Amino acid sequence: MGSAPDSLPARLLNGDRRALSRLMTQVESGTETGRAALQALYAHTGRARTIGLTGSSGAGKSTIGNELAKALRRRNQTVGIVAVDPSSPFTQGAILGDRVRMQELTADPEIFVRSLATRGAVGGLAQAALDVIALLDAFGKDVILIETVGAGQDEVEIAGAAQTTVLILAPGMGDDIQTMKAGIMEIADVFAVNKGDLPGADIVAAQLKALLSIGTERSWEPPIVRLVGTKGEGVAALADACQDHYAYLQGAGRLEAAERGRIRGQILALARHRILTGLVQHAGGQDGLEALVDAVVARTMTPHTAVDAWISEWTQG
Repeated sequence: MGSAPDSLPARLLNGDRRALSRLMTQVESGTETGRAALQALYAHTGRARTIGLTGSSGAGKSTIGNELAKALRRRNQTVGIVAVDPSSPFTQGAILGDRVRMQELTADPEIFVRSLATRGAVGGLAQAALDVIALLDAFGKDVILIETVGAGQDEVEIAGAAQTTVLILAPGMGDDIQTMKAGIMEIADVFAVNKGDLPGADIVAAQLKALLSIGTERSWEPPIVRLVGTKGEGVAALADACQDHYAYLQGAGRLEAAERGRIRGQILALARHRILTGLVQHAGGQDGLEALVDAVVARTMTPHTAVDAWISEWTQG
C-alpha cells in the first residue's frame, strides 16, 4: 500500500475502528487527507456485499435494518451500516440520527454504524456515501447495509449504490402501488412488506404480485417477503432473499456489469459536482452568479445564454 505502519489507512486495514471513524469524517468533509486515504485503500475494496434499504418514511427501514444486521451477525457475517439522514436546512447536519435508533447494535464490535446527512443531495444519498461504503469495504465488512432517507420515488439513486435493493412497504402508509410503479418500483430486487400483522398487509402484497405479473419479463423475479420488523418476524427470510439475489448476480455474470455502472455513475456525479464548484468559486464567484440571475430576471438573457456566459468566463479565465 505504501503507507506508514502508523498511518490512518494502515491502522484501518489492521482493524482500528478509531482510524475508520476518523477517515470517514475526512471523506465526508471532502478533505485532501480523505482523498489520499481512499487512493491508498481502494485496492482493498470490492469484496463486501451491499444491500440498499429504501422506501417511504415510516415504513420501518431503521427497524428492519436493525433486525437484518442482527440476522447477518447470527450467520457470522460482519456488518457495516450507512444510514443517510435528512439534513437540517440551517446547519446541514443530520436530523434523525439513526445511530441513536440503532444504539443496541453498537455493543457488537463486528457492527459499525455511520450516519450521514444528505446535505441536499438528490436521490437521498449523500455525496460521501459511496466513499464511506468503500472505507467499510476496505475495513473488511462482509455486508454493508445502506439505509436511505425515505423520500419515496426520488430515491432511485440507491439502485446505483447497492448490489441488492430492498424496497420496504407497509400498509396504511399511503403507498399507492400504481403511483410508485413508474419510478422506485422498478429498482427493487426484493420487496419487503413490513408490519405484516396489520390490516391491509395482504392487500399490499396482492398489489405487488399483480403489478409484477403485468410488468416486463425479468430474468430475476423479485420475491415478496412479509415481515413484522418490531418482532423480528420474517427477517431471516429477507436475509435469504438478499443472499439469493446476490447468488443470482454471481451466477448470471452480472456483478461486473453492475460494478461498472456504479463506478461510471460515481465518476459522472463527482465530475458534475466539481464543475459546479469550479463555476461558483472561480467564474466571478457568488457575485458573478447573482449578476447572471439579475440579467435573466431582467429578461436581457435567457437561462441558457447565462450558463453559456458563465462557463465561457470560467474556461477562458
